Amino acid sequence: MFTTIIVQPIFNLLVFIYAILPGHNFGLAIIIFTLIVRILLWPLVKKQLHHTKEMRKLQPELKRIKQQTKGDRQKESMLTMELYKERGINPFSTLGITIVQLPILIGLYIGLRKLILDPHQLIEFSYPFVRNLSWIKEVGSDISKFDATLFGFVDLARPALKDGVWYFPALVLVFLSAFMQYLQSKQLMPSPKDGKGLKQILKDASSGKQADTGEMQAATGRFTTMMIPIFIFFVTLGIASALSLYWFTSSFIAYFQQDRVLREDEEEMEELADKKNGKQVIEGEVIEKKTPKPKAKKSSKTAKKAKRRKRA
Repeated sequence: MFTTIIVQPIFNLLVFIYAILPGHNFGLAIIIFTLIVRILLWPLVKKQLHHTKEMRKLQPELKRIKQQTKGDRQKESMLTMELYKERGINPFSTLGITIVQLPILIGLYIGLRKLILDPHQLIEFSYPFVRNLSWIKEVGSDISKFDATLFGFVDLARPALKDGVWYFPALVLVFLSAFMQYLQSKQLMPSPKDGKGLKQILKDASSGKQADTGEMQAATGRFTTMMIPIFIFFVTLGIASALSLYWFTSSFIAYFQQDRVLREDEEEMEELADKKNGKQVIEGEVIEKKTPKPKAKKSSKTAKKAKRRKRA
């Protein structure tokens, strides 16, 4: 079922792009395939990024709730959920993009592995309409025409490390994919100057000091930001570099997608601040105009003359 629903459609989309591309470069087909996937995921990515930013904005209020409840976990949890509900935030919504991307990554890996182990899968695993494309027919008659490289520089069927032998073009892709993943993760992480490290928080907790939830989450996030790229680096060393190319391209596009959303949010906040400041200035001017000027006090001579006239 997974093969029919996930693997085969992904494989056929990739092969279709490869077949209609001028020059029929497999590496370029993977880049275009990744771009299409990121564009299709854009609405979900944008929603996830907005939720991530909102969660970060709530940290001061979450800290206040913790101080207010004074260790009462049940009350803290209840007030926290009320705050999420009030702001319309689902704390688990940020997992959506990960859940969607994981089957795509697994499906692409299985499809690429099929193709690398047996290039004839280019014909046998394709849908009939893809199989009938002119270039696929030509490759089917002479499988040596299938060139699994990135512009002839990187053999995408080879891993960076196999049987103790290093393949440096693939190693460059592995390094770039891990580095871009680090930049992508770091882009969303707050960087407080007084933030404690995970090691210090755990040390404080072992000495009986209660750990702050906000500090714990921030420290865990920073730790994850470092560990995921390292994990990616070592995992992708031993697999076909085609997957490293996909990972690098996906992280590269995601970095600029995130930058766009973060910039839009900043511009929107600045615009709201400008409007608010403009309104305050206008209100101040109106109040100043309406404020009556104090009447000048009459001199003592004038006051005496007025009294005499009144008596007369």
